[in-house]
Amino acid sequence: MQTPGSQSSLHRANLERVVRAVRLAGSLTQAEIARTTGLSAATVSNIVRELKEGGTVEVTDTSAGGRRARSVSLSGDAGIVIGVDFGHTHLRVAVGNLAHQVLAEESEPLDVDASWVDGFDRAEALVGRLVAQIGVARDKVIGVGLGVPGPIDVESGTLGSTAILPGWAGINPRQELSQRLGVPVHVDNDANLGALGELVWGSGRGVRDLAYIKVASGVGAGLVINGQIYRGPGGTAGEIGHITLDESGPVCRCGNRGCLETFAAARYVLPLLQGSHGPELTMEKVVELAREGDPGCRRVITDVGRYVGSGVASLCNLLNPSRIVLGGSLAEAGELVLAPIRESVGRYAIPSAARQLSVLTGSLGARAEALGALALVLSEMGDSTVLAENGRGVRAPAVLSSFR
Repeated sequence: MQTPGSQSSLHRANLERVVRAVRLAGSLTQAEIARTTGLSAATVSNIVRELKEGGTVEVTDTSAGGRRARSVSLSGDAGIVIGVDFGHTHLRVAVGNLAHQVLAEESEPLDVDASWVDGFDRAEALVGRLVAQIGVARDKVIGVGLGVPGPIDVESGTLGSTAILPGWAGINPRQELSQRLGVPVHVDNDANLGALGELVWGSGRGVRDLAYIKVASGVGAGLVINGQIYRGPGGTAGEIGHITLDESGPVCRCGNRGCLETFAAARYVLPLLQGSHGPELTMEKVVELAREGDPGCRRVITDVGRYVGSGVASLCNLLNPSRIVLGGSLAEAGELVLAPIRESVGRYAIPSAARQLSVLTGSLGARAEALGALALVLSEMGDSTVLAENGRGVRAPAVLSSFR
């Protein structure tokens, strides 16, 4: 029996501190673990040896600063996590382990008008197919991260009425997927998960304060403050698409006029070009044509960049992030859209905030949200999940009850 302040409880706490540090970082040298946890080098060495003997961590030789070092990561056998991303026109699923390695990934088209039941049926089937593909026992699945294109009500857990996917408002996505798969599910909106994905694996690595701006069918932002996603008390922080640019502008789906989204989102931008480029035009095609030199498409991309830059400038004045990462289909335009964003930031942001800001595209592309869903599970799961009750070894998580 462990009592507060006892040697056994202190030892258990130290074990969890080391596991937590490694889990969040993916891999760390023993020196980095000591700096992160505040434990002595000797204590870290003893704990790492114990965890290695129990099969919880793996240790490999590496170098740091020109010196030999030992890199510590969670064992590939310690369990797997799953990321599911529902988009406006796609479903993407990724499977990874606790060492931050992506083991399998697949995407398929999703009919935007499909019912939520059909969407979850297909997600369940794809998860089952990928887990079987990598040959991992189903009872190794520790948790699932789920991304949806709309705000999640913090109190009820339901999808808000402004969700882009029609017919999905009011459902509880966490509850639905957890019942189907039989494991804990952590859910967030797609912009927050894009921010997490870029923070852990992409263009946001090494940065503590950033905003991930996703411009696609809608416009949203994932905010990272001091290394953590900021959601706000109601879970709606980051709705940059509903900053008012023109109070006499077009009516937005939120009911207001002249929101940033009405000047930048695909549903409002594409009609500007469909008369000259055909009704089947997509935002991806607009970006492709702009890169090839089409004058109309280049003008539209430039205008969108300026509008987005105005929203980014407001964000800079309020939060002073050090980096803006642009995601969504618009990001493929590269400097064609980044240059006007920077121009607007330089014009409207406080000079000191603008000087400290770097604006770049995400490096993960369409994978950002699914990988962010993996990162969400890795950040939210408890450390006791990978520690046996005696502080060593691997505890088997709940079995997935129904795969297709």
